[in-house]
Amino acid sequence: MRLVIENLTKTYKNGVKAIDDLSLTIGTGMFGLLGPNGAGKSSLMRTIATLQSPDSGKITFDGINVLENSMEFRKMLGYLPQSFGVYPKMSAEDLLDYFATLKGIGSKTDRKKIIKEVLEITNLYDVRKKYVAGYSGGMKQRFGIAQLLLNNPKLIIVDEPTAGLDPAERHRFLNVLREVGTNSTVIFSTHIVEDVKELCNEMAILNGGKILKHTTPKESTKEIEGKIWTKVIERDDLVEHEAMFNILSSNYNQDNTLNIRVFADEKPTEDFKQATPQLDDVYFIALKQDEPVSA
Repeated sequence: MRLVIENLTKTYKNGVKAIDDLSLTIGTGMFGLLGPNGAGKSSLMRTIATLQSPDSGKITFDGINVLENSMEFRKMLGYLPQSFGVYPKMSAEDLLDYFATLKGIGSKTDRKKIIKEVLEITNLYDVRKKYVAGYSGGMKQRFGIAQLLLNNPKLIIVDEPTAGLDPAERHRFLNVLREVGTNSTVIFSTHIVEDVKELCNEMAILNGGKILKHTTPKESTKEIEGKIWTKVIERDDLVEHEAMFNILSSNYNQDNTLNIRVFADEKPTEDFKQATPQLDDVYFIALKQDEPVSA
């Protein structure tokens, strides 16, 4: 199963080009789409999910022309948007039964069986009688996964699913995604580098509606081995160092000094130490290289 996107373009009425001649091929497994807010991730997700039409381009999945056969494609699709509403006075069990009916599962016995399965996968079986509106943020996101699994989708799209979750809920949610992502194609859109590092076997960095880099987390960090350097500086010296070096990130230490990370082929100065490359470094390098050159 492969999702193939060819020369996809989408410009909104306000003139914003959200998707810019984008081409990408995604196979089975967990695929991370990483980019800052406003990079075009949600626009791409909505276009793949056939919720909006592109201006030009082509999308195929498992031999189906997605844009021409959207109804056939939707039978294979599971989609979890950035935010979704639920009926206020319905239990998880009843709401899933309603969704399963909408998805064409006519037999009550079949619905009962699949609902039990998806509630167990998402660790919600013990709270199946509770109103979904009263769930925590993490539980609602797991319910979102439960509803998209009802039709046994071959392609799953989740858009910024861990934003706003506390660490424990995020951990539970990622574990659920790991479980469902073994036999399907899962596109996981996020601005959180750690999510991609923990979850995905393949990734792309997106900004300005364009793919800046298509790689794997392991390969991308290997590419910059020996090129990441660190140094502790005083906070007041940051501007001066920014002018001299290609600083990727800076983090405060407990004594209020800053630990800076610099990308350079060779040791910048004697007081720098070589550091182990992180996926964050790869992300910041891609975004920096995409910045317009000032005149």
